[in-house]
Order: sequence, then C-alpha cells, then structure tokens
Amino acid sequence: MSDHLTVVKHPLVQHKLTLMRDKGTSTASFRRLLREITQLLAYEITREMPLTSRAIETPMEEMEAPILAGKKLALVSILRAGNGMLDGVLELIPSARVGFVGLYRDEETLQPVQYYFKAPDGLNDRLVIAVDPMLATGNSSAAAIDLLKGAGATDIRFLCLLAAPEGVARMKEAHPDVPIVTASLDRGLNEKGYIMPGLGDAGDRMFGTK
Repeated sequence: MSDHLTVVKHPLVQHKLTLMRDKGTSTASFRRLLREITQLLAYEITREMPLTSRAIETPMEEMEAPILAGKKLALVSILRAGNGMLDGVLELIPSARVGFVGLYRDEETLQPVQYYFKAPDGLNDRLVIAVDPMLATGNSSAAAIDLLKGAGATDIRFLCLLAAPEGVARMKEAHPDVPIVTASLDRGLNEKGYIMPGLGDAGDRMFGTK
C-alpha cells in the first residue's frame, strides 16, 4: 500500500458508520456494527498481502492454488477500544497473532504513557495491523507505532473507524511509512480532543460505560 490515507467509501461501510454515529444506537448494536464494519475495512487493508501457491486436489483435479505467503499476520489492539475491532479481523484471519498496546494520556503533559505492551514474536517478518477506532490527536497512535517499531516491526498498517485531519497529519509526520485505512475523515477535533461530528467515545459506547 502506498497512499498514506485511504478512506473506504463502500456503501455498506458508510451505511454501517451512520448507524454507529447515531446516539440512539444501543451498546449491543454498536458492538455488532463495529465488528461488521471492521471486516469490510480489513478487506481493504489486506488487499496487497503477498501470495504463494501450493498443490491441492479439488474434487475434479490437481491444481496449483494461491495461498497467503510468509509468517502469520500480527494484529495489535490499542487498548481498550481497539479490542472491539479485533474480533472483526480475527473472523477473517483466525490464524493471526494478537498483541496489545496499553497507553493512557497524562492529564498534565497530555502525552501518552505506556502501561502495557505485549506483542507476538518475529514482528520483523510479519505484516502488522494496528487497530484503534479513533485517530484523534494521533499522539497515542504514533506512540503505539513507536513501540511496534522498537519491537522490530517494519511493515505496519493502521486501521481505524474515524480519523481527524490533525491525527492524520501527526501520523504522517511521525510515521510516513505507515498507511492508514479508515471509514471517514471527519471535520476535526473539538477543544477536548474529540472527533467532530464523530460518534462520541468509542470505548464507552462499545462497553456501555460512561
């Protein structure tokens, strides 16, 4: 993938995103829609995965058939909201390895602070997809990518539901080699750092917390 930002305009993606934005959508529906929309976005972000071939026998004859090449893909959830996107990708790629990055924002410095990091081994040989529904300021996302690169990852892609121009710019500055796939590039951030028009706090809506 070469483009730094890909906005997936597919009608099903846009329809499901509208339902997720609606404040009247229930927690259960929000979770289900997030899983479904993630699968559609994952189709786009995995488009250029390398293939090899192997000999198989169909019920009719033998053939050389395409199959994914290389080590299993690594999915990395940026906690906690990223967990809502993991299921969608894992349904498509059940053999993927899974890692987690835990960051919180220091209210004094507004900088991300790491509290948890666990990644699969051999990241340098894997396609790594980091997932987080919201790319807002981009500070946490950039810090998560720093950690992944520090652990050896070289082929990283970032999958999110919504992006703000500020977050896209921050990621492009920090990690120009990491393509972003999203369902929408929204207007921008409000004074509290929330994406507008957005959909509120993805973690709260997903887990039914306030």
